[in-house]
Amino acid sequence: MFENLSDRLERSFKILKGQGKITEINVAETLKEVRRALLDADVNYKTAKEFTEKVKEKALGQDVLNAVKPEQMMVKIVHDELAILMGGTASDIEINGNPAVILMSGLQGSGKTTFSGKLANMLKSKRGKSPLLVAGDVYRPAAIEQLKVLGEQIGVPVYSEEDNKNPVKIAKNAIQYARQHGRNLVIIDTAGRLAIDEQMMDEIESIKNAVNPQEILFVVDAMTGQDAVNTAKEFNERLNFNGVVLTKLDGDTRGGAALSIRSVVDKPIKFVGTGEKLDAIDVFHPERMADRILGMGDVVTLVEKAQEQYNEEEARRLQKKIAKNQFDFNDFISQIQQIKKMGNLKDLASMIPGVGKQIKDLDFDDDAFKGIEAIIRSMTPQERSNPEIINGSRRARIAKGSGTDVQEVNRLIKQFDETRKMMRKMTSGGGRQALKNMRRR
Repeated sequence: MFENLSDRLERSFKILKGQGKITEINVAETLKEVRRALLDADVNYKTAKEFTEKVKEKALGQDVLNAVKPEQMMVKIVHDELAILMGGTASDIEINGNPAVILMSGLQGSGKTTFSGKLANMLKSKRGKSPLLVAGDVYRPAAIEQLKVLGEQIGVPVYSEEDNKNPVKIAKNAIQYARQHGRNLVIIDTAGRLAIDEQMMDEIESIKNAVNPQEILFVVDAMTGQDAVNTAKEFNERLNFNGVVLTKLDGDTRGGAALSIRSVVDKPIKFVGTGEKLDAIDVFHPERMADRILGMGDVVTLVEKAQEQYNEEEARRLQKKIAKNQFDFNDFISQIQQIKKMGNLKDLASMIPGVGKQIKDLDFDDDAFKGIEAIIRSMTPQERSNPEIINGSRRARIAKGSGTDVQEVNRLIKQFDETRKMMRKMTSGGGRQALKNMRRR
């Protein structure tokens, strides 16, 4: 995510390295490179120009403290301005109606249908809503079926009228259906086109006027860069939408859409899609995104993802088992499942400050745990609960059952034993005392 932009910005800050103070000359040289980096990232030209002018004004007005180096001061100013450029603070959505209505808009291929499922799943699990998905795309043959598959996966009903080709009537009927069946949130998936045309715009405008949605979200593929911003401008002129959704932010994204769209249409980015899975959706936080663009990681989001999988009662139970040296392969595989639920491994690792740059050229296999899981699932329930009984013949059987070899099984059991010893040490009195001593230092 934004790797090229991050690299270019980092190189531009190096111009100030070793400088004793910020001057008009070295600031101009630095910002010339910053502007080039933004333009190469497909940021709107006017936006890039205004951005660098604001940074220059703030940089030349700063008194650099003795303890702060000029390049550090510049990074701080650019960071703050990037956050402001992308909206400053996170924006919530309005879902207080009964039912609340969210209308999805955007071009074909932007990911509206998939995102509708993701949003329904998020608002159901995290906000306690009872969503109804509405199949309003009457032109694309697979759209209705796709939405039904998504709805089944997340346990959310889908309203469709397959013989009705009038999306306005379908939307109105769906809201009536939601009221009758106790659904307090309606998410309407609409048709897109490969290009903007009057028929499409008239149709979605008619749906808007008919159902009076609390929220209209414009869904855009983040990989389309500047084209996405131009499309957003045209949609906004007709629909006056409430916010933007950037999908496919986990792909080869240059960053132009995320950095330009707020300044061009003056509407906040509310959500981002970060993967194929139905839980790969995040609220957009401008400051955190600025952190990631500048290679500072995103620890807050990482912690939030961990907390979503964290169960306090389960943690206490696990701590007791570790203290008694009873941590087993059932617990081990349970922890693996929790890590996998947090999302893409490379994306998670890049949230750790300083790690993103180190791993940018590495391929992270999201199936990296498959071999471990296969080995553990090839064990009998008794072997998982009592790892000590796994002797040579059992290891050979486990290897055969998991499609691995005995060396891999031996390696996993050795790593498991070392992990268990370390965990027990950290929960013992000596481990707790060591941690206290480290804090004092």
